[in-house]
Amino acid sequence: MRIVTAGAHGQVARRLTRLLSARGDTVVGIVRNPDHADDLRADGAEPVVLDLERAGVDQLAEVVSGADAVVFAAGAGPGSGDARKHTVDRGAAVLLADAAERAGVRRYLLVSSMGVEQARHGTPEDTDPAFAVYLQAKLAAEDDVLPRPGLDTVVLRPGRLTDSPGTGRVRLARGAEYGEVPRDDVAAVLVALLDAGTSGEVLELVGGDTPIADAVAALP
Repeated sequence: MRIVTAGAHGQVARRLTRLLSARGDTVVGIVRNPDHADDLRADGAEPVVLDLERAGVDQLAEVVSGADAVVFAAGAGPGSGDARKHTVDRGAAVLLADAAERAGVRRYLLVSSMGVEQARHGTPEDTDPAFAVYLQAKLAAEDDVLPRPGLDTVVLRPGRLTDSPGTGRVRLARGAEYGEVPRDDVAAVLVALLDAGTSGEVLELVGGDTPIADAVAALP
């Protein structure tokens, strides 16, 4: 496959790139910082330096043209201001969807977050304000991308990410109790979803007892 990943220097995205490139897939990794290009090459990706907060849809469509799927794994990151959460976590995700449609690429995997539904009807009082804005931006991206008939979208909502070694066993469902999940396993689930051709799903992901292949195979 040929996969284009936005936010390719992120921790989940780099794990995904290494898994895909190791088995012979082509990964095009979009990064904003040119200093990250060598890291992507070391992972086996073809780096493309492009600022998704400034790029136009035609410019990005050229990058994704010919891809079998696009993966949005970008994020403004901890410590970023509220404005960047909206321009990256929402705006860049929407831009990637626009570009995929323009280029005729149907498959779109959006890495979101468990807890985004909290933002649909206001923010709980005990939620950190910065995290609330993050959830609002992620939810807005989901709501924009999912209904598009020109895309076959899967939204993956991991729980709290850890750097523990992956176990290869997860709980993957439309509703799951909040928990932790290793970044290794998030990347492995993304590969399995790409291979399965899954679409139209909103899936929550935490550590569990089911082998990843079986968890994906059990999806309708």
